[in-house]
Amino acid sequence: MSTSSKPYHHGDLRAALLDAADALLDQGGDGAVSLREAARMAGVSATAAYRHFADKEALLAALALRGFEAFGAAMAAAVARGDVPPHVARGRAYLRFALARPGRFRLMFGPLLARAGAHPPLLAASRAAFGALQAGAGELDAALRSWGMVHGLAHLMLDRAIPDAGEPEALINRLIC
Repeated sequence: MSTSSKPYHHGDLRAALLDAADALLDQGGDGAVSLREAARMAGVSATAAYRHFADKEALLAALALRGFEAFGAAMAAAVARGDVPPHVARGRAYLRFALARPGRFRLMFGPLLARAGAHPPLLAASRAAFGALQAGAGELDAALRSWGMVHGLAHLMLDRAIPDAGEPEALINRLIC
């Protein structure tokens, strides 16, 4: 029983937990994310966190969903600018997103994606993101070629595996045209 006479009101605890977990993700990848630590950062007990997320995977799925929503918005905004052809805009936005939020990017396209069927909103968001890529590329094979190229390039850039690559933005503009 609480010793406080104040009623418990946090506001939007689910969003606060996701914000805390997002910060943990940026600091150390999905291995750094825990319900207990997210709850601590949000200023609530670990028990309170379990009212919103059944387990760590549910929290990570919600983070990945948030990532796919931001990813889709970034690609749509890039296309809407109209300064380059849509397929170029999407490809550049893909790489910029990966470089800006590597932890989020790795979570979105990591092992959790294979279990997305257990998290229907995440599955729908990941399919919508691929749908946007496919809309720009046309047929499925062309979409897969484009996706494979930008996804592989994103990982090579994140892992700093490209020798003498120069500035990331210059490399993106040179290769995605």
